[in-house]
Amino acid sequence: MVDDTPILPGLSPVAGKAIVARFDGGKLSSEGGLLALREIESRLGLADRLADCLKDPRAPERVRHSLADIIRFRMMLIAAGYEDGNDADHLRTDPIFKLALERLPSGADLCSQSTVSRLENLPDRRALLRLAQAFVEQYCASFREVPRRIVLDADDTFDRVHGGQQLRLFNAFYDDYGFQPIVVFDGEGRFVTAMLRPMPRCVATLRRWSGARPNASKPAPAKASEGRGRSRPAASSGVSRSSTTPPKAGAGSSALSPVSRLVRREATPGSS
Repeated sequence: MVDDTPILPGLSPVAGKAIVARFDGGKLSSEGGLLALREIESRLGLADRLADCLKDPRAPERVRHSLADIIRFRMMLIAAGYEDGNDADHLRTDPIFKLALERLPSGADLCSQSTVSRLENLPDRRALLRLAQAFVEQYCASFREVPRRIVLDADDTFDRVHGGQQLRLFNAFYDDYGFQPIVVFDGEGRFVTAMLRPMPRCVATLRRWSGARPNASKPAPAKASEGRGRSRPAASSGVSRSSTTPPKAGAGSSALSPVSRLVRREATPGSS
């Protein structure tokens, strides 16, 4: 290939070194950090795990962007600070974003905003539950050994919207519209999952994984009444202290491995 790109002549040297200015930079990007994030996502396989929670209604022969690639692109956009799906229309040609999705800068463009929007409107209620569950499973897989105890810190967080998104609600404290999901972290500050109320599915998954079980001597919590004006019993959350007390020596559950018999949620100031 013959490079006939001219240089800018007549530039004076600095400290005895010549300065050469050329105009052959090609496609440039300011998102170099995504290359490191690409390695992390590739090792974790999070996009593929989340894609497995969804049913793709598209005709396979007409699919240009897999669900995993759309999710991966959306994650990269958010990580780089582009929270609005509209940014996909401009960044779908960015060379670093292409490399992060295993494409050469000269390869096919990534998905557009409309494709991202269709993905975000695809999950139904069951799919959302599977997605939340997938995050818990990803968290469990991050341990080399099952911990002796897991402390959960669940806090609702206000996610302000910037348009007329469906199901947005007005929050008087923040004086704005937005969503308010529950975000769950463990005692070490590691992300576990994000979900809407209630939390028993998250705790149940951690119990199954760790081998812990509720105290057999404790009666099962009463079901919440569906009657108007009746409040849900506090024990129905399945994470009360009494339901997670480690079994005493000689108890019927003592045959379990001593590793991780306790999964407990301890409220911290400001926790919900």
